[in-house]
Amino acid sequence: MAVSAGALAFASPLSLAPALSVRAALNSTSVTVSEIKDEQGSSSSSTSTQKFTYSRASPAVRWPHLNLRETNDSRNSAPSQPVSSPVSPTDVPDSDEFAGSVGSSEEQKANEESAVASRRRRVKKMNKVALIRAKDWRERVKFLTDKILALKPNQFVADILDARPVQMTPTDYCFVVKSVGQESWQRALEVFEWLNLRHWLSPNARMVAAILGVLGRWNQESLAVEIFTRAEPAVGDTVQVYNAMMGVYSRSGKFSKAQELLDAMRQRGCVPDLISFNILINARLKSGGLTPNLAVELLDMVRDSGLRPDAITYNTLLSACSRDSNLEGAVKVFEDMEAHRCQPDLWTYNAMISVYGRCGLAAEAERLFTELELKGYFPDAVTYNSLLYAFARERNTEKVKEVYQEMQKMGFGKDEMTYNTIIHMYGKQGQLDLALQLYKDMKGLSGRNPDAVTYTVLIDSLGKANRTVEAAALMSEMLDVGIKPTLQTYSALICGYAKAGKREEAEDTFSCMLRSGTKPDNLAYSVMLDVFLRGSKTRKAWALYRDMISDGHTPSQSLYELMILELMKENRSDYIQKTIRDMEELCGMNPLEISSVLVKGECFDLAARQLKVAITNGYELQNDTLLSILGSYSSSGRHSEACELLEYLKEHAGGSKRLINEALIVLHCKVNNIVAALEEYFADACVHGWSSGSSTMYESLLHCCVANEHYAEASQVFSDLRLSGCEASESVCKSMVVVYCELGFPETAHQLVNQAETKGFHFACSPMYTDIIEAYGKLKLWQKAESVVGNLRQSGRTPDLKTWNSLMTAYAECGCYERARAIFNTMMRDGPSPSVESMNTLLHALCVDGRLEELYVVVEDLQDMGFKISKSSILLMLDAFARAGNIFEVKKIYNSMKAAGYLPTIRLYRMIIELLCRGKRVRDAEVMVSEMEEAGFKVELAVWNSMLKMYTAIEDYKKTVQVFQRIKETGLEPDETTYNTLIIMYCRDRRPEEGYLLMQKMRNIGLDPKLDTYKSLISAFGKQKCLEQAEQLFEELLSKGYKLDRSFYHTMMKISRDSGSDAKAEKLLEMMKNAGIEPNLATMHLLMVSYSSSGKPQEAEKVLSNLKETDVELTTLPYSSVIDAYLRSKDYTSGIERLLEMKREGLEPDHRIWTCFVRAASFSKEKNEVMLLLKALQDIGFDLPIRLLAGRPELLVSEVDEWFEKLKPIEDNAALNFANALLNLLWAFELRATASWVFQLAIKRGIFSRDVFRVAEKDWGADFRRLSGGAALVALTLWLDHMQDASLEGYPESPKSVVLITGTAEYNGISLDKTLKACLWEMGSPYLPCKTRTGLLVAKAHSLRMWLKDSPFCFDLELKDSVSLPESSAMELIDGCFIRRGLVPAFNHIKERLGGFVSPKKFSRLALLPDEMRERVIKTDIEGHRQKLEKMKKKNQGNETNGVSTRRKFIRSS
Repeated sequence: MAVSAGALAFASPLSLAPALSVRAALNSTSVTVSEIKDEQGSSSSSTSTQKFTYSRASPAVRWPHLNLRETNDSRNSAPSQPVSSPVSPTDVPDSDEFAGSVGSSEEQKANEESAVASRRRRVKKMNKVALIRAKDWRERVKFLTDKILALKPNQFVADILDARPVQMTPTDYCFVVKSVGQESWQRALEVFEWLNLRHWLSPNARMVAAILGVLGRWNQESLAVEIFTRAEPAVGDTVQVYNAMMGVYSRSGKFSKAQELLDAMRQRGCVPDLISFNILINARLKSGGLTPNLAVELLDMVRDSGLRPDAITYNTLLSACSRDSNLEGAVKVFEDMEAHRCQPDLWTYNAMISVYGRCGLAAEAERLFTELELKGYFPDAVTYNSLLYAFARERNTEKVKEVYQEMQKMGFGKDEMTYNTIIHMYGKQGQLDLALQLYKDMKGLSGRNPDAVTYTVLIDSLGKANRTVEAAALMSEMLDVGIKPTLQTYSALICGYAKAGKREEAEDTFSCMLRSGTKPDNLAYSVMLDVFLRGSKTRKAWALYRDMISDGHTPSQSLYELMILELMKENRSDYIQKTIRDMEELCGMNPLEISSVLVKGECFDLAARQLKVAITNGYELQNDTLLSILGSYSSSGRHSEACELLEYLKEHAGGSKRLINEALIVLHCKVNNIVAALEEYFADACVHGWSSGSSTMYESLLHCCVANEHYAEASQVFSDLRLSGCEASESVCKSMVVVYCELGFPETAHQLVNQAETKGFHFACSPMYTDIIEAYGKLKLWQKAESVVGNLRQSGRTPDLKTWNSLMTAYAECGCYERARAIFNTMMRDGPSPSVESMNTLLHALCVDGRLEELYVVVEDLQDMGFKISKSSILLMLDAFARAGNIFEVKKIYNSMKAAGYLPTIRLYRMIIELLCRGKRVRDAEVMVSEMEEAGFKVELAVWNSMLKMYTAIEDYKKTVQVFQRIKETGLEPDETTYNTLIIMYCRDRRPEEGYLLMQKMRNIGLDPKLDTYKSLISAFGKQKCLEQAEQLFEELLSKGYKLDRSFYHTMMKISRDSGSDAKAEKLLEMMKNAGIEPNLATMHLLMVSYSSSGKPQEAEKVLSNLKETDVELTTLPYSSVIDAYLRSKDYTSGIERLLEMKREGLEPDHRIWTCFVRAASFSKEKNEVMLLLKALQDIGFDLPIRLLAGRPELLVSEVDEWFEKLKPIEDNAALNFANALLNLLWAFELRATASWVFQLAIKRGIFSRDVFRVAEKDWGADFRRLSGGAALVALTLWLDHMQDASLEGYPESPKSVVLITGTAEYNGISLDKTLKACLWEMGSPYLPCKTRTGLLVAKAHSLRMWLKDSPFCFDLELKDSVSLPESSAMELIDGCFIRRGLVPAFNHIKERLGGFVSPKKFSRLALLPDEMRERVIKTDIEGHRQKLEKMKKKNQGNETNGVSTRRKFIRSS
């Protein structure tokens, strides 16, 4: 029973929510009945002077910390009503605004009456005892309530309650508090306090909920919060108490407070019920408008909590939709209500009819009215008035009469709302006489008294009709009958005066309103502010504006625009800044709206600033605002500021991109910033779809393109201009002729001229024809050039000098000297006289025709005719000879030019130096650079670059670096050519690390290396075995999106081959295919060689099998790869089988196959293996190798020479590879004399370089690069023999040091550097590794000569053949070193014990010792070295390496 009573106590206030919400919705217009009645009520209550002085119950005394003031008896005042939302402050309020206000109060009354009647009609089944009890407690409650309310202000509630006139239960007291609270919240609070003081009952949930409900209805929030806070510990887990407190917050629209309370309920374990959520929804709707989808979200919130929304939930939402005229939201809520089978009630239909009416859908409102009746509901006064308003809003007089008649039949008479609605309709229709007549009938016949709404509606209608005299009379009548004019009444009259231009009367009315104590609303302030501003009363306007702001009102945007304009006229920048802050802080205007206001107020700089802020915050650009600002900047010549603004908008604005782009293009063209203009034009992906561009934009961009020689872009712009439908002007046609001629389309240009002349343009002999003729000449179409001149002469236009010169130029471009000479003679005869340009054109014709030898004849002829040869003519001849590479003639003309007194120009120097550099005339180029500097010219970077290329080509790397230093010293900035040349130089000099560092520097300064530079660097890293760096560069190129050609992949595959990584080669092949590059035969060969290097001949053979299945025509190259793979893995049988298979397939073995077998034989250890391999070659028809080994080789000299002669022209270094393999074989099997004459034959045929060793040239140096191990050992022996002879004879003299270049590369797995070191150190030579460069061995000349004379190894350097072929090879390949087999154990022993840091003499001494003795010597040496180091540490601490530094002076690494 307690629970149901508590629920009932809280259901009553909530049940009124829909009706109150509907009423609030109707109150949202400018003039409302509730507002007027509130004012009247407030006025009447103010006459009461008697205070309530009961100190114990006085809130100010009871809760002094809340700072409450003494209040009048609440029975003389009404609970606060919802405050209507202000209308937008326009000049004159719209009539629709009054329509809603007419019915708002009546709808409110009707809703409340209907709610009470509905509750009373709810009959509950009760037995007789319950009926008696119900009658008893109601009588008790009524009796006690009447006695309490009958008390005078100076009497106390305790006097009645202490007397206990009737027996009361706790539940009865709850109803007493509620019943008393309906009239006086102070007396209800006094009852509550009396009960607490007497301790008759503790603050239970029902009692606390009751008093909270009372205080909430009277807007006593602070008292309610105090009571709730005090009672919460005792009754805080009861949902009714929380609901009551949430109801308090809901009435004042404090949604966040209500939400916090709901969360607190859950935290304390109190489960919210449906009432809780209904209150929360009501609070949310009162806190702000109904945003899109908010209603659905609120319904989902209820359902997510496990509850089902009821009719009250839906009606609350529908009331909010009606208040905001939110038809879409209302329809969604109503559909959701029907979908979830929640039965609509009368309040539901009233709200829906109201919202349809407010949204101008009277037909839908009528449909719902019919549906309401069909479902058994009886329309009430609110229903009829809402429907009446719907038709009145549409000015449907017939329907209004029809609804009114039906309303009367149902027993509802005309009330104030009905009259007001119809009067407003007539006023809206302009039938003011009918409205006035109805007003008179209202006073006389119906007995209804016109209220403030009636007078306000009439005054507003009369004011709009400029009948201000009658409106003023109605205002006087209103005052006479004792009705105080409301704020809306004053506003309506002020608007009428303002519209009629009666500014003084409007100002007087406004002053009267202020004197009456009526606070102006937004409309009144706005109208008066508009009056002052239009009257140029800026001071009064500013004062009124500040009052308006202080009262919490803000002007409309249009009013702000007017105010900014007036302030700008008076240059009140401080007021403008304050106004901008007010618009932002008080009005909540976004920067875009502020910018629009400032633009219309002609405050463009601040508008641009606000526009930037708006775009930064994500607002969409407004075209009108932008165009206004740009127009201001353009008219004042502030192009840079306009461009800056547009660039900013382009970067940050999402919309209006086309407008921004077009404006930016025009602005960039005005300042001749063609790069930026074109970037803007082509930035958009749909740039070729410019279909709405302006002709101004096209013409500006086209002329700017031509002026800056961007002809291709100009052609595209012209095409877009035509597509857009714009007509080309005469200036555009002239510009496009230049464009087409420059692009090499003279026919198009000629056609354009013809079309332009057809349209009426006349060009005479303008430069356009000259351009067309010259363009024809460049394309070798001299016949068409002739036709242009012919057409001009036929049309009566005489060609001028430029036209004749153009035709001569056309002939010259085609090499037609005779025709050009004919024109020249015509000019000499008929005029105009030829110019220097004409003479040069003749010379140019000879140059183009290649008749350079006739230049001097023509020059003499011209001189005889009286023409003086100009400097330009000499330069033309010089350039012609330079292009032909005739250095002799160039130098001759250059010297003649200087003799004639013509000073050379910097262009002339550059041209000659470039020619000399291309011809590698080092001395001449250096002299010319010196002359250039002596003449006072600064050497250009292009000249230095030519010098760099020359020195790099001749491999003079030292001078290359010196030139680069000169470039930096002269202050020039190296360009891409400089860096690319230097990087290639470092690559060729085997210093790729320095080249890579230079490339990094190059990229840091924004220069991009060429792909060829990357390729050279990758290849150089590969040769230096820097695989990681090579792969890094290759990956970098791929990551940057470069499209690499086949050569890059081949280079990387070669590096993978040399490193023995077949997996990397496979990966590269796959990458190559993915890049769209089809592998060719060379690619597959590289892959097979990689398999061969990795010891996987079967994989190589699979590749060969796949190649056979394709249509590729096979050569011996892939077969040689497979055969070489088997031979390297010592599978000689499989190798021979593949050879025979190739033979059977019809492919004849060639030098590749021979080289493979000879090379394999040279690395074989046993004689029988060698003979097996060479016998296989003999079987296929090539028996030269086996005959050299098994027969008499001295008889085969001529035959070997013939074979070398045959192989030399073949590509792929056929002769070099074969000779190297053959020399390896001959040296390994001790045919050294044979190897010697074979080597010399190879030098004779140019297979090996003639300067392998240069003792006879007084150099004594040697370069063994590109030689195999055996060939290098042959060359070394011969070289030592030559040096020994020179040492003994004393001629030629040696230099101070003798250099042997070994290089760092490997040839077929043999390191030349290691091989020669092993040989020289075995002999105890004085050669040591160079400290500064790898791949070099250096010996002091004196030491070398002494060693050659005294060393036992040099006593007999003559190469001899072995008497018989040895059974095993004399050489062995170990760690890349092709070393004497007998030296291998000692070599390994010494390397294992002493590492690589062994002097040649020590190595020679140790290598000749027996194993045991060598070990003892090594131990002794190690111990001695240790002791020496210890002595040195004691003697000089901190310098631990002094003891060995002198001995290792020339040793860098082994």
